[in-house]
Amino acid sequence: MTTSEIISTEAGDARITWHPARQKARLVLAVSHGAGGGIEARDLQALARVLPGHGVSVALVEQPWRVAGKKLAPAPKTLDTGWRGIWPALVRPGLPVVSGGRSAGARVACRTATELGAHAVLALGFPLHPPGKPEKSRADELLGSGVPTLVVQGGNDPFGKPEEFPAGSFELVEVPYGDHGFAVPKRAGITQEEAVTVITDAVVKWAGSLG
Repeated sequence: MTTSEIISTEAGDARITWHPARQKARLVLAVSHGAGGGIEARDLQALARVLPGHGVSVALVEQPWRVAGKKLAPAPKTLDTGWRGIWPALVRPGLPVVSGGRSAGARVACRTATELGAHAVLALGFPLHPPGKPEKSRADELLGSGVPTLVVQGGNDPFGKPEEFPAGSFELVEVPYGDHGFAVPKRAGITQEEAVTVITDAVVKWAGSLG
């Protein structure tokens, strides 16, 4: 049964929607949205649906700017402040917490992982660079996470295709034909449902490998 709670942070009120593990939970996976959308994103919803069947409680986190009904995300520093503010609620169940997010949320997870004591990082659609500007790389955020990190990236992501990523200690799984939101074109060799299954299968397998 899902429950949601409002958490006060220095950046305003955030919201956590809990999807508890169906058997004994061994991990909490906390994931937040990107700068242009909310927790209704197809990858976040799919993880909340699938992971609880594999001993992982999923916490979908809405940053204060989304809870306040704003259209535009604030500066990265403010996003980090919001994420720090919800962390005590995530560790409350007493389980290791995997810090994650899509796009801007993935950057937040990478930047704060070591400081907050995250068990690992899940980066969905990591925005390696702004579209068309590969010289403005954010690889240092990803490489600096300091914990086991899984990147799930669309094969056609304009924010960074899988082959553009530098060598590093992270794992990378490609969603064939996927764009930044993992949407696949009708002419693709896989259906939208199959593309989403690539994501959930990869995360289930990776979460199972975390000690």
